[in-house]
Amino acid sequence: MLKLIFPLLLLMKFSKEWSAVQLGLLFLSFMFGIGCYHEFFFFEVGFMFGMDSISYIMIYLSLWIMSLVVLSSQKVKDLSNFHSSFIVVNLLLLLALVVTFSSMDYLLFYISFEMSLIPTLVLILGWGYQPERIQAGTYMLFYTLAFSLPLLSSLLYLFHSKGSLTIILSNSMDLGSYMDAVWYFATVWAFLVKIPMYMFHLWLPKAHVEAPVAGSMILAGVLLKLGGYGLIRVLVLFQPMSSSFNWMWVSLSLIGGVYVSLMCLRQMDMKSLIAYSSVAHMSLVICGLMVFSWWGLSGGVIVMVGHGLCSSGLFCLANIVYERIGSRSLFVSKGLLSFMPSMGLWWFLLSVSNMASPPSLNLLGEISLIVGVVSWSKLSVVGLSMLSFFSAAYTLYMYSLSQHGVFYNCLYACCSGKVREYLLLFLHWFPLNVLILNTNVFMI
Repeated sequence: MLKLIFPLLLLMKFSKEWSAVQLGLLFLSFMFGIGCYHEFFFFEVGFMFGMDSISYIMIYLSLWIMSLVVLSSQKVKDLSNFHSSFIVVNLLLLLALVVTFSSMDYLLFYISFEMSLIPTLVLILGWGYQPERIQAGTYMLFYTLAFSLPLLSSLLYLFHSKGSLTIILSNSMDLGSYMDAVWYFATVWAFLVKIPMYMFHLWLPKAHVEAPVAGSMILAGVLLKLGGYGLIRVLVLFQPMSSSFNWMWVSLSLIGGVYVSLMCLRQMDMKSLIAYSSVAHMSLVICGLMVFSWWGLSGGVIVMVGHGLCSSGLFCLANIVYERIGSRSLFVSKGLLSFMPSMGLWWFLLSVSNMASPPSLNLLGEISLIVGVVSWSKLSVVGLSMLSFFSAAYTLYMYSLSQHGVFYNCLYACCSGKVREYLLLFLHWFPLNVLILNTNVFMI
């Protein structure tokens, strides 16, 4: 793992050379991508670091999204808006993510999990758009910290009772008492807030709306996946306990997902709509992980990757419109087909991927999740069908409201995108729709 961590530290030295960092990150993600050529359980093991297939997928996603973040944030460079500090903050965030996903010790995992919060906060406060970004940053910080402290005490208690915090040595504990239920909730809550689960999701729309495009992309692309990855790692410890509580998480996620989907249908801010749609997608992932089936686990991982690429691409599109028009309101930015005709194709491609149409990864993931959850309980069909229906409804609402209609402009202007923007959107869409050809990577 050090051969991945050292180049990231080295790239910070070139923080003033924007293109060098961009090429370095793309090259690093390419080299990492061709580095998985075996079927071992854990590999690259050493210095408390190591990877299995899920860690590998998540680190690859982090590297890929971060290289696209630098590509999308060209405006920071053009305006000379502290661009070298911007690169350093992003690379520190990537370093924290790589350490989190590859740590084989629960305590190191917890420390790096919390460490990723600081660069994200700096991104929102330093390069955000509106004055409300201070409130958004505070929300994010306190939501995450308040629910993470019980996790720290639970890990220390685990070390006290088991004598080890190594992830691959942990096995399921036979728990049953009242205090063990408290221990279970203390451990799981931190990750449910990070995913975020309905009722603990209030920090997410605020953080997304106030963050710069880099913050939104990394939040949607990777930081929400930290919660899912953490659940995969800690639920192993609480299998009997979790099976007696999973009805609560699944029903709450399904009802919350449907409710959030209805909220999406009345959003006027593009970014806010995409942020709420993330909550609806991630509620499906929680259902899949909580029912303890292979279908649920595989579907959860696939939806996390698919949603990371798709949501990040939609935030890029919203930012491209914001840079041209100066507003994210769906009332102001109507009729984009006449204003940015060739961008209409990318809006369409990413919107249909967001509603899980073939051949996107989201479709494969949602089918796996539906199979997993329905085999656990037949009653969940109601919630799942409503979630799928409304997911298509709010995506169509966003697409049709932004693309059609009359664009209000005294001058009949036409302002399509730059080559860099088309490349950026293509690099989001291509893996999202081509990875389905090799599903062995994901079907765990």
